[in-house]
Amino acid sequence: MAFEGLANKLQETLKKLRGSGKLSEKDVKEAMREVKMALLEADVNFKVVKDFIAKVTERAVGHEVMESLTPGQQVIKIVNDELTQLMGSTQSKIVFSPKPPTIIMMVGLQGAGKTTTCGKLALNLKKQGKNPLLVACDIYRPAAIKQLNVVANQVEVDFFTIGDKAKPVDICKAAVEHAVKSGNDVLIIDTAGRLHINEELMDELIEIKENIKPTEIMLVVDSMTGQDAVNVAESFNEKLGLDGIILTKLDGDTRGGSALSIKAVTGKPIKFAGMGEKMTDLEPFYPDRMASRILGMGDVLSLIEKAQASIDEKKARELEKKIRTQQFTFEDFLDQLQQMKNMGPLSQIVDMIPGMNASKLKGMEIDDKELIKVEAIINSMTKKERLDPSIINGSRRKRIAMGSGTTIQDVNRVIKNFEQTRKMMKQFADMEKGIKKGKKKLPFFR
Repeated sequence: MAFEGLANKLQETLKKLRGSGKLSEKDVKEAMREVKMALLEADVNFKVVKDFIAKVTERAVGHEVMESLTPGQQVIKIVNDELTQLMGSTQSKIVFSPKPPTIIMMVGLQGAGKTTTCGKLALNLKKQGKNPLLVACDIYRPAAIKQLNVVANQVEVDFFTIGDKAKPVDICKAAVEHAVKSGNDVLIIDTAGRLHINEELMDELIEIKENIKPTEIMLVVDSMTGQDAVNVAESFNEKLGLDGIILTKLDGDTRGGSALSIKAVTGKPIKFAGMGEKMTDLEPFYPDRMASRILGMGDVLSLIEKAQASIDEKKARELEKKIRTQQFTFEDFLDQLQQMKNMGPLSQIVDMIPGMNASKLKGMEIDDKELIKVEAIINSMTKKERLDPSIINGSRRKRIAMGSGTTIQDVNRVIKNFEQTRKMMKQFADMEKGIKKGKKKLPFFR
């Protein structure tokens, strides 16, 4: 989970302040000492930590906190504000050229996930109504051109190559001409990477930049490399002049040091974050939402956006009707599970809910494998069993367990959870009926 270690430590430290009626300067400084340690352990750049603590402390011991009715909450608000500021204040979007095509030059070291990220970005822009063209300019890495072609097919966008014998700068020039003729309004150029920064790599990238004048130069960097990611960003920015950064593998980065340091050190915004392996797992980077997640305040806006993108409105209306008429079946239960899976890993969804922290949920397994198991059990039922679970006796349960590769206890648990869900839905429906009935009787409800 992204930022898990840092989030836990910061939330624990700030929790002590939240309950305090009055805060002394000593209380604030002690808390800031713990915050400082948490940030350094998360591999945040030392100078960035020093500046951050100084800013928070200065504001926290000022009048806005000491004279507040809820000083603890005021300190948390200040930490939230400064974290947001640290990561760039507001969302930074891709700048599109007024005269198409917009040329996005993707740069970075090998192993950062650049080629896959090209595909993810193409899909993201396609959803915005753009017509992207993926251009293969990595003529050195074995099968790099083939990999980009596969990625382009996956996201169903156009692909361009003239093989691995041409010079990268000539490939780029030919790609621009092709895009103009074919009506592609965005070019995404997958350039070559190296295992380390060297002059040969930089000279090639500078040549491409000078010849095709890209609209945006985006650095793809692996967030799990921590301070190395920041150093790489600094070097690329010095030589090329970056326009933005895409952090990959942020879902697996429990520390989060690179995300918190990179903007402050380079002055360049994080524009996207890779949050998983699927092609849909590239999210716009919102500093304010990320700060809220780190401090356990949730991210309701991102949760709503995920739900809107993943949940079928027509099916949602049909489900609402079934709940009202108490016709909710295992078929509907399975459908809801599948739509939930489309929203992404459960641990990410839980982190978007204010006050929730996946690592702190005792007794509740935030395990996507459990969803797969439930799905297998429901799929092993006959249509009749799904529509009428009351007929599932002992021998049927045994057959379902064998068919799904699970145990009878697993089957019993799924049936019990389903019955509880159905019962709860019935209660909501009855409650709604009661409210409507009450409204008819009571004049002040009209």
